[in-house]
Amino acid sequence: MNDSTARPLSVAPEPTPGHGLLIGRTAVVTAAAGTGIGSATARRLLSEGADVVVSDWHERRLAETEVELKAEFPDRRVASIACDVQSTEQVNELVRGAATAFGRIDIMVNNAGLGGETPVVDMTDEQWDRVLDITLNGTFRCTRAALGYFRDAGHGGVIVNNASVLGWRAQHGQAHYAAAKAGVMALTRCSAIEAAELGVRINAVAPSIARHAFLDKVSSTELLDRLSEGEAFGRAAEPWEVAATIAMLASDYTSYLTGEVVSVSSQRA
Repeated sequence: MNDSTARPLSVAPEPTPGHGLLIGRTAVVTAAAGTGIGSATARRLLSEGADVVVSDWHERRLAETEVELKAEFPDRRVASIACDVQSTEQVNELVRGAATAFGRIDIMVNNAGLGGETPVVDMTDEQWDRVLDITLNGTFRCTRAALGYFRDAGHGGVIVNNASVLGWRAQHGQAHYAAAKAGVMALTRCSAIEAAELGVRINAVAPSIARHAFLDKVSSTELLDRLSEGEAFGRAAEPWEVAATIAMLASDYTSYLTGEVVSVSSQRA
């Protein structure tokens, strides 16, 4: 019996087509250049009918991503704004620029994050601070800027954060990343309560492992294979599978859902 027979979901399906869930909406997606969850999310939002501003700190990859998305979705509006989420000024300008480019913002997807693999005993202050600043503080800066925009605009909106199952569970060498993602979960819950009075919903996804070219480049194949095999389906998620959940959370299908962290995995803890 081969693996696909033993575990029928071990083979990733083809991406599902869009269903027009986000027609008439405009979205901002951070860390959207390259091959990961961010670019997959931009594609999914576009396929669901949204116009999208993609952002990233890497200007060359960002420009390439904008060109690719415009070619793939000629009927949708696509723009790019470079932004380093470690800078409050750049984050604020991202939100202002996106609102100016498209007239309004309806959806903010906070995807920027940084990992690494270092045991606590060997971890430097700089390693700890950089992961926390990009992954947690960056999400805070983007959430704050988006909420300020939604408050002043008066039309409500949706924020979706990218957390991780490591916010719940332990993994060797990941203390900084796990602490940051646990913080993203707490930020999601608390800010959602505050945002309700503004007509804004805030939720998060918590992927386990979504495998793509950049992750394979920066992580060992042995580790990624081991983590993938440990999943319920015996494989990692495809980035588009995480992106589809983000699109659902951004849509009216989850109109009564806020302050929640949705695990895109069977492994909550």
